Amino acid sequence: MQYIGLIVGFVLLIKCADWFVDGSSNLAKALGVPTLVIGLTIVAFGTSAPEAAVSISASLSGQNEIAVGNAVGSSICNLLLVLGASAAVFPMAAPKSVLKKDYMFAVLAAFVLIFVTGDVFLSGGFEGFIVQLRSAMSAAGNADAAAASADKVISYVTRSEGLILLTFVITYVYSLILGVLGNKDDEDEKGRFSWKDLLMIVIGMLGIMIGGDLVVDSSVKIAESFGISTQLIALTVVALGTSLPELVTSVVAARKRETDIALGNVIGSNIFNIFFVLGSAAVVSPLTLDITAFTDILIMTAVSLVVLALASFRSNISRPNGIFMLVMYAAYTGYIIVR
Repeated sequence: MQYIGLIVGFVLLIKCADWFVDGSSNLAKALGVPTLVIGLTIVAFGTSAPEAAVSISASLSGQNEIAVGNAVGSSICNLLLVLGASAAVFPMAAPKSVLKKDYMFAVLAAFVLIFVTGDVFLSGGFEGFIVQLRSAMSAAGNADAAAASADKVISYVTRSEGLILLTFVITYVYSLILGVLGNKDDEDEKGRFSWKDLLMIVIGMLGIMIGGDLVVDSSVKIAESFGISTQLIALTVVALGTSLPELVTSVVAARKRETDIALGNVIGSNIFNIFFVLGSAAVVSPLTLDITAFTDILIMTAVSLVVLALASFRSNISRPNGIFMLVMYAAYTGYIIVR
């Protein structure tokens, strides 16, 4: 039954993503709004809905490893797998204005998360952090690890810190709206509004959310049947599953030469993952994370800077760069499996 749900979920994701991209692109033209802004807001928020649903549900049920691992793992997946696959399909322009403002806001999100969660792990300096990491990795797979877990060093994302994260995403969306209004020109050529486009967006978004849920639920049940740990499931199966809407939407957009939607989807999704998804989950129930989860946050930040460097060169992400990013994602997946 799980395998049938997985197949149905994939079909919904692929077909509904096609409708979602077409409807969003047409609506942007009808309203005279740049497709990049649509990608950064409507598309990004819509494709991040599975992450929000999974992390908030996990937070409510006390599954903090899934709540945090899902958001962080999805962000890494977005940068390396989604953006890499999109660039491999069709090279993507990366305007300097987007890199300096929108992408830098995504990098800021990663550093804010380090600041919020790193006080405990970095209190002993870099050497202390390495000692904690080695201790955690040596305990992994140990039969006595459960007994030692009571002494495990943890950090928190409190409700007040969750509210601060939500404030960031509200500020970002508000700045985007002001930018659109400020650059609005009544003489700009507009397309023709169609209710069909709006219907395609709504049905597409609903289909993406339902398909994402089916894929995640089926994948988790299949993974659990093989005895895989919760954290590994969160960083791989759940993170990849909840990133499937971004992956399918961005690849479809790249194939249709709507690279602004593809790029905006990834950047906006990462901003929403950290500020909205983790912020909302923390407000619902304070989040805890251990040293390995914090290590993944550091990796996410490093990956953000690497992708920024690749995109800044000639202001585009070429096919070779996209393939390199896919190789990096494969290496990261191998690392979290063996650690």
